[in-house]
Amino acid sequence: MPDFTAAQAADLFRARPDRLIDVDRGQVAVRSIGEGPDVLFVHGWPVSGATFRGLLPFLVPHLRCHIIDLVGAGDSRFDRTARVDVAAHVAAVRRVVDTLALDDVAVVGHDSGGLIARYALAGDPRVRSWGLIDTEQPQGAHWRLSLLIATRHLPGFERLLTAALNIRRLRRNRFVLGDAFQDRNLLDGDFAEFFLRPLKVSADRRWAFGQFLRTFDFSAFDALADLHSRITVPVQLVWGADDPYFPVGWTRGMRSGFRGHARLHEVRRGKLFVHEEFAEEVAAALTPTLAAPRPPVPDRGGHGSGRVTPDRTTRG
Repeated sequence: MPDFTAAQAADLFRARPDRLIDVDRGQVAVRSIGEGPDVLFVHGWPVSGATFRGLLPFLVPHLRCHIIDLVGAGDSRFDRTARVDVAAHVAAVRRVVDTLALDDVAVVGHDSGGLIARYALAGDPRVRSWGLIDTEQPQGAHWRLSLLIATRHLPGFERLLTAALNIRRLRRNRFVLGDAFQDRNLLDGDFAEFFLRPLKVSADRRWAFGQFLRTFDFSAFDALADLHSRITVPVQLVWGADDPYFPVGWTRGMRSGFRGHARLHEVRRGKLFVHEEFAEEVAAALTPTLAAPRPPVPDRGGHGSGRVTPDRTTRG
């Protein structure tokens, strides 16, 4: 397709979504663009599918990208009867894959979107490959992540956190979002427009923002090792080398848990939102795995277990 610019990618998320898919007590927004093999993108908290906007100019010439807004985020539809938690999002991702008839799809998840996607689709025969970006690890929650989640115990925490996020000086504090980017200027502009200001102007969006954190259960980390053992297809891990929430050292350790061929690309100076700050490098690391055809079924007839040893070479 013709060149798709960064400005056009951002505008995609200012326009209405292509479709809304009914899920339990809400609707997931879906935008689809590009040519080639299907890829599903699952965002984390507290953002929406717009977080992948920077990747799209590099991916849409090669891939058919389906970007979703989970219930409570972006252009999803919901009211306060909706469930906004990991289990509901897991069911919603499965519903999207079913509704879009994605029977040969790669999956990209960032942050809690990677957690949700693994719960939804680990071992699913429709998934041909994975791209995981700065997401939860089986070692558990790092103290920086635990500290952020602990704010949910403050009375009215979603109002307090929303206020802090919408004051430029405060959101740059390292204990708010200051350590999410190497360049803190990126917390302004599109990031503030798509993810922070909507919390200020929409009480329902603010409620959903708080509800996800309030219902988050740390036991969600416990099943990750088992989920990884079910993933037999290729996995591309892309990590910010300086991510303070999901340490890259832990990611090096978790690679061997995947049964599929697992590679790790470390982005020098990258942090939690590495795909927004270093989009071209992240897209280049992801594309070969996302675009590759489905690998052959391992031979079970006496020629080994089919387990592929993860690649232990890191790049960055």
